Amino acid sequence: MNSEDIRGFFASKEQLDMADYLTLDYYLECVGDIETALAHFCSEQSTAQWKRVDQDEDFRPRYAAKVISLTVEGELAALSYPVQHFESGPVHACRVTIAHPHCNFGTKLPNLLSAVCGEGVFFTPGIPVVKLLDIGFPDSYLKAFDGPKFGIDGIRDLLQAYNRPIFFGVVKPNIGLTPAQFAEIAYQSWLGGLDIAKDDEMLADVDWSTLIERSRVLGEARVRAERETGEPKIYLANITDEVDRLLEQHDIAVSNGANALLVNAFPIGLSAVRMLARHTKVPLIGHFPFIAAFSRMEKYGVHSRVMTKLQRLAGLDSIIMPGFGSRMMTPEEEVKANIAECLQDFGHLKRSLPVPGGSDSALTLETVYRKVGSVDFGFVPGRGVFGHPMGPKAGATSIRQAWEAIEQGIELERYAVGRAELQVMVDGANGKK
Repeated sequence: MNSEDIRGFFASKEQLDMADYLTLDYYLECVGDIETALAHFCSEQSTAQWKRVDQDEDFRPRYAAKVISLTVEGELAALSYPVQHFESGPVHACRVTIAHPHCNFGTKLPNLLSAVCGEGVFFTPGIPVVKLLDIGFPDSYLKAFDGPKFGIDGIRDLLQAYNRPIFFGVVKPNIGLTPAQFAEIAYQSWLGGLDIAKDDEMLADVDWSTLIERSRVLGEARVRAERETGEPKIYLANITDEVDRLLEQHDIAVSNGANALLVNAFPIGLSAVRMLARHTKVPLIGHFPFIAAFSRMEKYGVHSRVMTKLQRLAGLDSIIMPGFGSRMMTPEEEVKANIAECLQDFGHLKRSLPVPGGSDSALTLETVYRKVGSVDFGFVPGRGVFGHPMGPKAGATSIRQAWEAIEQGIELERYAVGRAELQVMVDGANGKK
């Protein structure tokens, strides 16, 4: 490109009507001339060839992606990752904001993803290292999306659970239980105080535990638990499947008594999530398989906050995400960023309930609560309930006891005295039997 061609891919916010654009924040490592590489980066994700041969026209003013902010962080000795490329010259680390006209893809999530993290982004000459850090949406774009049907407030209303976290539990063992065994374990956890007993994200409609049978016995167990405790309960059934079976699986699970549904959002696709969100009459909750494959590397791929934001846009009422602590190998700042994406203002869209998880128990509840900074989160132990030495009812009870300690401002070890369910957890942490 010559210098005139390059300038067609640069602009200031003041020159653009930003209601017509998404803003895309990227970390990039550019090889050679930075402006030339960035012009290619914008061209490849939007107009590519911006006029026909021998025609006096220019599609860039309306259709081109444009650099509206550039910060060169410095020159690098080499690329952060040994990505194959064929350019030569100095390597510079850059932070770039791109304005991309959304008329290029409309309010269609597959087309949006194809533009902002597709071929044109990750195969640009001169930019072998790319990470999409964030997407900004104008209100004019968000108006086309329904977002969560229930959101945090709707889930609280269903459970009649206010001014505290929502207590989930992942039934364990996650693979191998018959539906009857699964239902009994979930039932005990509801009696102990869980709000939601859930299928694991890997537990699908399989021969030895079909969705039709599992949802039937779990629906019955949920009703018994509600009758015995006097509290509303939720059975969260995993309906992740081939896309052409999702609505059928939804209808089977709901008719059998599942009153919330789990989907692995990125394996089935955000468009499928959006379809389910329009169809469902119960809360839709997303799990995070496949996301780490894109987000784990610090300077390459797609930041997980983008995935969280897109899941909320697609209509998930609650989003399960990697949580705090070493188990999930996710920096604390990143966990907090994902929680914030569920809770912050997002046009007219309702807030999604964030559920940061990973090896949690009664012993970690206060830490999670303090780091989230409010009661608007789901707490999702697995073994912390279902691996409890006294059984799942006691495991769930220990969670509720830990919350009582937090509410009353009493140290956990002191509150555990006389409460066997919590005491055994504290003793285990202290190496006592």
